[in-house]
Amino acid sequence: MAIPRGSWQPRPRQRKRNGLIAFGLMVISTWLFFSHSGSQTPSQTSSQAAKQHDDEQYDDSTFMNGQLWQTLYPFLTDYAPQCDPPLRQGSAESVIFDPSNAKYPPKLLDMSGESVGAMREAHRLFVKAIKRNIPTLPYQPDTRGLVSTAGGEYLPVLVASLRMLRRTGTKLPMEVFLAHWNEYEGYICDVILPSLNARCVVLSEILDVMPGSHSMIQKFQYKPLAMLFSSFENILFLDADAFPIHNPEIIFNNDPFTSKGLVTWPDFWAPTTAHQFYEIISQGRPAPNLRQSTKSGAVLISRKTHFHTILLATYYNFWGPSYYYPILSQGASGESDKETFLAAATALKQPFYQVRQSIRALGRHTRNGFAGSTTIQYNPIDDYLLMTKKKKTGETTAPAPFFVHVNYPKFNPTTIFRAIGPVMKEDGSYTRAWTAPEDVIESFGTDLERQYWAEVRWTGCKLEEKLIGWRGQTGICGRVEDYYNTIFA
Repeated sequence: MAIPRGSWQPRPRQRKRNGLIAFGLMVISTWLFFSHSGSQTPSQTSSQAAKQHDDEQYDDSTFMNGQLWQTLYPFLTDYAPQCDPPLRQGSAESVIFDPSNAKYPPKLLDMSGESVGAMREAHRLFVKAIKRNIPTLPYQPDTRGLVSTAGGEYLPVLVASLRMLRRTGTKLPMEVFLAHWNEYEGYICDVILPSLNARCVVLSEILDVMPGSHSMIQKFQYKPLAMLFSSFENILFLDADAFPIHNPEIIFNNDPFTSKGLVTWPDFWAPTTAHQFYEIISQGRPAPNLRQSTKSGAVLISRKTHFHTILLATYYNFWGPSYYYPILSQGASGESDKETFLAAATALKQPFYQVRQSIRALGRHTRNGFAGSTTIQYNPIDDYLLMTKKKKTGETTAPAPFFVHVNYPKFNPTTIFRAIGPVMKEDGSYTRAWTAPEDVIESFGTDLERQYWAEVRWTGCKLEEKLIGWRGQTGICGRVEDYYNTIFA
């Protein structure tokens, strides 16, 4: 979206006053909400009372977040980049990260000094506005939970992932953010998720307090909004197709999270951020081999210590498709929200830790080589201890696998069998999806693939004939049962 060129115009005083009034209402509402939350008596033990409490809490949370959005949205639009979007002269090559390679990525953006200056000024004013007018985010103190975004074909995938999460023994609650009510699947949101200590949150209920704002939000831009509007103080964001294989509560309780407040995991690739970004944030350009690019399928963040990081990441994503995505990635693999969280922390000089242990691909051998369908990410605690020399290499093995991200393709029971892929050989017969690399398979210490397919089977059979999105499709349960019995029985 091109923004007309022109000098900065001050916002009307009335709008500033409205923003402050809205924020004041938000603070009052927050106090009332948390006072109310703490007033529940032990006698309210019936399921009906619990549901009523959850509904009231949801309504109060939606109201508070609506007030927050009413304050934030004018800042997002008023401090838009006052220049044409940068033009890419080709796409950056996706190069495997090599810490010994100190070569900067190519300069691929056609972006004038005037445009850089305009974006720097917009960035400066936005940061000033959020620090002055949004000093904190509403949340329930001392809470932790999981957050995800889903909808449509991703909801059944999330159910299987959530059931894998519960196998670890954690009872951490989860909030699942949907874009609109048309993504709301009653059987999942009202029956399945509550039974797994999870609930659906419909973003349009929040965003529609500012008419027309929802039309500005698409796909990857929902992730920072889920972080922004969660009710938890500390959150582990997970993509719908990702799950931990160990109880995630341990990573909330230890470094690097307890000291840094923001933990991310690496992608395969070297960073390709354009030099103009550092001019926009008025900082020196770091060494290109300082860290890998980021994979945002798992993000651990404190909304208490990093609330401004979340707000600035929201700004980067709001103006992401035309401006910040090409600036932060220059067209490299996975260009989207992935770099925006560490970019925001960097711009604000807030601490973070990116796991150093490299991501691994998981898949199977084919006639043409290796076909990956899944990625593995590693335990941040041992990684941090190794990197800070608090444990020597001889005192601990390499970090253990911690997250599984079944990202390509999605293991949706209705689509996974449609063509040659992870579970279908070239001759049409069934196959295991995860057979290589062998050292990764062995590091699980259990038949993780069998466990995952037990949950895919449960999902396919439990949800058949119950989902609006699966209406008219038959034989879903029969197909997953046939596959499971053929491969794992």
